[in-house]
Amino acid sequence: MITLENVSRRYGDFVAVRDISLEVQQGEIFGFLGVNGAGKTTTLRMLTGILKPSAGRITIGGFDLEDQPRNAKQITGYIPDRPYLYPRLTAREFLYFIADLYNVPGKEVDERIDSLLEEYGLLDWQDELIESFSHGMKQRLATAAALVHKPQVLVIDEPMVGLDPHGAKLLKDSMRRYASEGMTIFLSTHSLNVAEEVSDRVAIIDHGSILTTGTVAELHEQSGEEIRNLERIFLKLTRGATYTERRLDEDPPLH
Repeated sequence: MITLENVSRRYGDFVAVRDISLEVQQGEIFGFLGVNGAGKTTTLRMLTGILKPSAGRITIGGFDLEDQPRNAKQITGYIPDRPYLYPRLTAREFLYFIADLYNVPGKEVDERIDSLLEEYGLLDWQDELIESFSHGMKQRLATAAALVHKPQVLVIDEPMVGLDPHGAKLLKDSMRRYASEGMTIFLSTHSLNVAEEVSDRVAIIDHGSILTTGTVAELHEQSGEEIRNLERIFLKLTRGATYTERRLDEDPPLH
C-alpha cells in the first residue's frame, strides 16, 4: 500500500533523509521511530506530498506521488504534529470544509461528520469556535478531519502530543480498529511504548538512514538483547543518541 524506493531529501549539502526504502502492507500499523532530528518528519512530509524527494520514488495505493499526486492524496489522511485549524470556524464547519476539499458525496457528509464528532468526544462542542478548544480537543478534531473522507492510508506524526490519557487510549483503540478494517497506518513517533503497543512492524531511522525494520521480536533477535524491550533495542541501535533539534527536520523550508 505504501512503497518508498531509494528516497532521499537534501537541503544543499545537508542530507535529511538518505536513500531509504520501505514497504508497508494494507491493514498494517507501521511504526517509524527516531529521536528528534533523525528524519522522521521530513519523511512524512514527502510521503504526504508536502515535500518532493531529491531522489527516489514514492507510491501510495499504486499511485506514483510524483506523476499522480491527486490520486495518491485522495486516498491519504494526514495528522501532523502541529495541525493548523481555522480558529474562527466551528468544529462542524471545519469538517464540512475538509469534506468538500476531498469531494465527499453530499449525502454522506452529515452522517460521516456526526459519527466522527461522536467518536472523538466533540459532539457537544460542534458549534463552538475552534479558538476556544484546548490543545487536546484540537488534536482530536485534526484526527477527525483526516478521517472524514475515509482514507485508505493514514499518516500520523506524533499522535499523542497534547492528548490526555483518555484521548490517547481512544486514539490507540481507534488505530487498531481502523487497521482491522483494512486501513494502512504509518505512525511516526518517538514514544517507544506507543509504537510497541500498537505497531505490527517498526523501522528505526537515525541520521536520515534506516537502521533496521521488523517486528519487535525480529528487532530483538537482530540486536542480541536478552530482554525483549523496544526501548533497550532502540537505545542500543542508536547508541543512545541525542540530537539538537534540527529545524530542517521539524519545520523544513518548502523548496
